[in-house]
This record gives sequence, C-alpha cells and structure tokens, in this order.
Amino acid sequence: METRTILRVFVNKNDIRKITLPVKPQTIDSLLEQLEEKLGLPFKFSLQFEDPDFNNSLVNLTDIADLPDKPTLKIVSLVTTPTPSTADTEILSTDSGHPSSQVKRSAWPEPFEIPTFPVDVEYRLRQGNLQYMRDQKYLQVSGELKHEILEKLSETIYIFKAYPDKENFEDVAAALIKKHPCLTLPGSCKGWNGWYDSLRWKMGNYRSKLQRAGCLDVSINAGKRRGQQPQKSIKKSKRYEINFLPNFPEGEDETSMQSKRMEIVEEMKKRRPNAMLIAQNMNSTFALRRKELIEGEPAVNCTVERWPALFTESQVLAEFSRISGKNLQSEFFQEIDRFLQRFLDIFKAKGGDVGCKLKKILQQVDNNKSDTNGRRTAVLHGLPLLLGEDPTDFYNTCLDSDGEEGLSSISIGILTVIPEDCVSIPYSQHLDAASIALILEGKIVMDNLGNLPQAMCILFGLIYALNLEYPPLLKNTFDFIQRVLLSLGHKSLKPKIQSLKTLLLQ
Repeated sequence: METRTILRVFVNKNDIRKITLPVKPQTIDSLLEQLEEKLGLPFKFSLQFEDPDFNNSLVNLTDIADLPDKPTLKIVSLVTTPTPSTADTEILSTDSGHPSSQVKRSAWPEPFEIPTFPVDVEYRLRQGNLQYMRDQKYLQVSGELKHEILEKLSETIYIFKAYPDKENFEDVAAALIKKHPCLTLPGSCKGWNGWYDSLRWKMGNYRSKLQRAGCLDVSINAGKRRGQQPQKSIKKSKRYEINFLPNFPEGEDETSMQSKRMEIVEEMKKRRPNAMLIAQNMNSTFALRRKELIEGEPAVNCTVERWPALFTESQVLAEFSRISGKNLQSEFFQEIDRFLQRFLDIFKAKGGDVGCKLKKILQQVDNNKSDTNGRRTAVLHGLPLLLGEDPTDFYNTCLDSDGEEGLSSISIGILTVIPEDCVSIPYSQHLDAASIALILEGKIVMDNLGNLPQAMCILFGLIYALNLEYPPLLKNTFDFIQRVLLSLGHKSLKPKIQSLKTLLLQ
C-alpha cells in the first residue's frame, strides 16, 4: 500500500521547506507536478537530490527509484537568463524593430550601471576622461553627443521602469558622472544636476515614442496630462511593480489568450484540476489579465468568474512574482521571523492605551513560545496599533455556524472563523481558528487558508494581483509590509514607519 512521502526541498538559499505528499510519486513527472503545485513555482525546473552513495553530494534526479526515504531535493531552475525574479515577463512592443520590443523587466539595480554607448560615443568619452585626468578639463558636450547619451540612458531606464521617480533619475545622473567624470557640469552643486534635468525631459520624450509604437504600459496614459482626465487617474506602477502592464508576447494576440483563459476556467471546474496546465496558461495569459485589470478595473466578483485560478494560493504567489520579481512567501515570513522577538519586546515596553491592547495580545503567546504561528499572529495583530491604526474593521471574526450576511460592508479584510466552543475567548484576540478567509468587496474570495499569517501574506499578494488600493484605515501597515519587510518602494519612509523601523533595528 502506498504511503505518504516527506521531502526536504531547497527552493533557494533563503527558502527551505518541508513538503508532505499524500501519495508517493511513481514517476519524476508526477513528482515535478506535485512540487510545482505545492510550491507555487511559476517556472520550469528540474531536481537534484542528496545521494547517500556519494556522501550526500547533489546528483541529478533521473530515476524516481533512486530517491531515498525522506530525501533532500534541490530545485534547479531551467530559466536560461538569471534575473532577480524567477518569473520575469517579456515586455514586447507592437513594433518589433523598436529598441523596447524585447526587454525583460527586472528590479531597479543598485548601483545603477551605465550602459555601453555606441562606438563613436565611447571613443569621445574615453578621450574626454583621459583629458580630464590629465588637465582637469571638462568635455564640451555637443548637442548631437548629448542626444546619443540621453537616448541610450532612456532605453536602459525603460528596461527597469517606464515611470522612474526622482531617486531613480538621481541614481542614473550620479552614476554617469562617476563613470565619465569628463561630463561633470561646472557650476553644478553636485556635478550632475543638469544631467538630472535633461534625463527627466528625455524620458518623457522617449515615452511619447513608445506611446506611438503602442507600448501598453505608457500608451494607456496618453493624453491624460492634457486635461482629458484628472492627473490622479494616470495608470502606472505605484508600488514598484516591475511588470505593471506588459505588451502581449510575440506570436500571441487577444484571441489566442482568451482561448487559454477559457481552458483555465473549464479546468478549474474539475474536482482535480491539472495544476501544470493551469500554471502554464496563467503564465502565458499574464499580459491579457493585467490589461483587463488595469484598463477595465472590474469588480472583484467579475475577476473571480473570469480568472478563478487567480484565487488559489499557488497562483497568487506566482502572480506576485510575475509583477514584482519577488518570492512573496519566502521574504514575507523570513522578515517577520527576523524581527519577531524584537516586535514582542516592543509590545511589552509600550505604555498607555496602546500598551494595554498589546499586552492582551501578548498574554496568548507568552505561555507557548514555541508556537511560531501564534507569535506571528500576535505581531500582525499588534503592528497596526504601533503605527497608530485601528485594525478592528480589518481583522474580523465569526463562529463557524454564522453565514456571510454581515460581510457586505467590509471592502477588504481577513475573517477568522472560530469553533462554537471557543466563544468565551474575545474574538479580536483569538489566535486559534477553524479556518481563515479573505474578504474583498463584501464577499469571501478565498478560504481555508490555515492561519492568519499565511492569510495576510496571500492577501498582500492578491492586492498586487488585482491592482487594488490598500485599505485606507491600515495604509501604514501595508506600506510597512511593502517598504520595510519586502523592500519594495522608495528609501524615504513616512515618519511613523521610519520610527518603527529604527526601533526594530536597535
């Protein structure tokens, strides 16, 4: 009789998981399929295992019979180009001859690396740098040379961001002067201020060219700065999404993608959907999904009908990776656990009304310090209080016998369902649960999430996937998760968030 299989899986150096398979796989393909579903990986991979015959050295897995009991496996990505993300998505222009027709979105580099310019430009810059080193004489930049430099820099910037911010432009301008000191502008306080201004102007001009070429992530905003709509409605990346609105991949159009979308819908109706087929189709229809969500801004219940697979844990994590280039689950829990004890110490030291509320939360975890999920839950309940916010309307509770009638007024939140026999424990402080559900626009969109930390992680990913705004009453909390825990956003933080970050690092 087949028995369950327990695996230790190295996804990457910061993500090592224990995976339990209910049935021992009989083939490598079956093992790959089950791991893809369990881990939510949006890319193709092969496996290596620690072979006891070779002192546990890693060996490629080519025969399922070679696996020892309780094996240690390593995920080996089959993505050919290493990038910060395992799910970078190609952004393709409708004009295949355009410089932006085949770029891969990736996270903004630190430090920014100045690209190699055309041969004649590189020659003139090399001569200019030599003269600067010898005579401290700056290069006289002609209009034609300046145009070549700015054009190449704009192309490179667009690889990372269509709408760079002030810090990004400063990074590029400073890096340009550092690599080519002959371009320093005399009389400029930092030496690169004039290049900063020119880059901002040139990037706007470059976006205009991309709009005419049909690049979706900029053409969607065409004309809005000329008074057709309020400027606040401009649709662009606001939370460091590196793949905000990609063009359709080469060889794909809306008709072909709609066909794959319908395959997903039909597959999700089955009792046991094909996880590999769903993952492949969700990956290839990413551009269509983003187009619908960003341009159309549909209601959540419409998205549930059109993209049911998007409301599964594995696909929320995969979508977040496609959008931001980060492994949400790994980084979210890694950073929470990094600061876990420090958070609890801050809770204990806090005074006043907030301190009283935090101490009530702490009472439930002080007696069981080995309960990691309980401690994570306590931190997530207390985090809004530290940031001056009230989580009452966000963290909701109900009995397992209650219906959904009282949820219609909740725009976004987490619902903890507790058993009848735990009714004596205050709902707002309850750390155990029969199940956890996510509420969007008054409806439960995902349930049976297991524990509140996992639910918070998935909800954060779902906000990115659906292009939703953060809940207004907990904006600081979600900003903290985004900017501090996941390092997505500007370096400058709001005072409350900066104060808490400083406390955590003490």
